[in-house]
Amino acid sequence: MATQRKHLVRDFNRYITCSICRGYLIKPTAVTECLHTFCKSCIVQHFEESNECPECGIQVHETNPLEMLRLDKTLEEIIFKLVPGLRDKEEQQESEFWRKNKLKLNGEDGPRAKKPCLSDEEEDDGKGGDYHRSDPQIAICLDCLRNNGQSGESIVKGLMKKFIRCSTRVTVGTIKKFLCVKLKLPSSYELDVLCNGEIMGKDHTLEFIYRTRWRLQGESAYPMVLEYRPRIDFG
Repeated sequence: MATQRKHLVRDFNRYITCSICRGYLIKPTAVTECLHTFCKSCIVQHFEESNECPECGIQVHETNPLEMLRLDKTLEEIIFKLVPGLRDKEEQQESEFWRKNKLKLNGEDGPRAKKPCLSDEEEDDGKGGDYHRSDPQIAICLDCLRNNGQSGESIVKGLMKKFIRCSTRVTVGTIKKFLCVKLKLPSSYELDVLCNGEIMGKDHTLEFIYRTRWRLQGESAYPMVLEYRPRIDFG
């Protein structure tokens, strides 16, 4: 049985390895324009320097190629089943990474804040309303971005308590819902959330934003600052 598994892994190696790092795909992430797949960290780092696919050279996006990435959970499960011990090894390394960065990510250099309830959606996630307490946590600052009389500024105001701590898995979409609740806005009200002046997609997690946007500020810039404003219609 072990021999069969070994031959199976060898036969599939070219489908489950990353052409950038030459290792097994970790958090396999596909480029939607050409469907080539890489380790998430490898392709994100590549797109910091280039907007072309490292496999075929196609231009993925003129300005923001990160928007064209999709995590392939099915392939991830297949790889973990084919390669014994890989899941445990990666979980251990990830846990060690977050342990080493715990003080920084928890905002120990910045104001502390009480843990907020982000949304009813997370309370009803079937886990007893634990708000992902077992996940790595990150401290963020939510600042209201003023734009000299922009439409909607009269109802979009700053938060009384703008420093919060939450799971790194929380998405921008959830942050928007949280802001609508706290600012007493209609649930359908459209907000933009920005990091370093760039609008973040609703499916971006705080971990993704921290690794790909905020870390460029340097290790002394904590907590991570996200700005919000009324949605601007460029159409």
